[in-house]
Amino acid sequence: MQTKVVKIDPFQIDENEMKEAAELIRKGELVAFPTETVYGLGADALHPEASKKIYAAKGRPSDNPLIVHICKFEELVSIAKEVPAQAEKLADAFWPGPLTMIVWKNEKVPYETTGGMETVAIRMPKHPVALKLIEESGCLIAAPSANTSGKPSPTEASHVKLDLDGKIPMILDGGPVGIGIESTIIDLTEDTPMILRPGYITKEMLEEVLGEEVKIDPGIIASDSLTKPKAPGMKYKHYAPKADLVLVDGEAENVVKKINELVAEKQKNGLKVGVIATDETKDQYQADIVVSIGARADEDAIAQHLYKILREFDDWNVDAIYSESFATPRIGQAIMNRLLKAAGHQVLHV
Repeated sequence: MQTKVVKIDPFQIDENEMKEAAELIRKGELVAFPTETVYGLGADALHPEASKKIYAAKGRPSDNPLIVHICKFEELVSIAKEVPAQAEKLADAFWPGPLTMIVWKNEKVPYETTGGMETVAIRMPKHPVALKLIEESGCLIAAPSANTSGKPSPTEASHVKLDLDGKIPMILDGGPVGIGIESTIIDLTEDTPMILRPGYITKEMLEEVLGEEVKIDPGIIASDSLTKPKAPGMKYKHYAPKADLVLVDGEAENVVKKINELVAEKQKNGLKVGVIATDETKDQYQADIVVSIGARADEDAIAQHLYKILREFDDWNVDAIYSESFATPRIGQAIMNRLLKAAGHQVLHV
């Protein structure tokens, strides 16, 4: 299969190119497209065979649910068994935007899309290309990140091409994404709403809108459980570079000292080592490759650069990577969640 890459201006969308992409979706084929979080790999969410194609192209475990992307709230109503009052409040506040809600599904949604679950994850993306594709296709679009399963999520079309070239018919190249980490996922099927994946929209923001407590699933920071995942990314190692990644957590001075010790040990054995640092610490490391993820005060930049940096270490063919931890005040939990997944929960506390 030849993969067609179509450059598309998000602010001046070519109708003919969008029609071609929409027709592929209607035919049960796959199209990669930009969202405000990461690039998604889209197919008709209500077409069982189309969802199967997503799992096959990504090499994704079939019990890992897909997120259904919509362009109007009525489409949530059309596939939900019931619509919690919380869903309407959250949609009013955050849609379109990086928030995914889990509700009970009705019979329209195939189990191939939900990973065998009775629940469905739904979001309305805040990106003109994504919204236009959903609208033009007339389909609800199931779309996990457009990468090989387990690898860092794609924040540019070139990342998608690297992973999926020859496996899908089309990539819509809308340029680099804005946020750089996946949407917050909140489960509305329990008595108390629960965050299953942290993201740009925080616990505090959700509680302010809902006027009630929002819990955080302990699995977000703890090691993975063996239970069936209700949301993408809960059960499996994700976002991982080829090299072994270890996080080092503690006071800045201790972290720098420990990472330099670990780097020296690896280099003594002839290994090439990379370090993920910040603007404040990058000059203090003696690794083969030191990359700053940004200033600690700029959380948005850290999130935006994370996956790109993890992919760059693959290009540099490093044998091991050490990273500082990022317990920043607003979206630090989301950043750490992704890093912990990428590291397989390997953390050294110093």
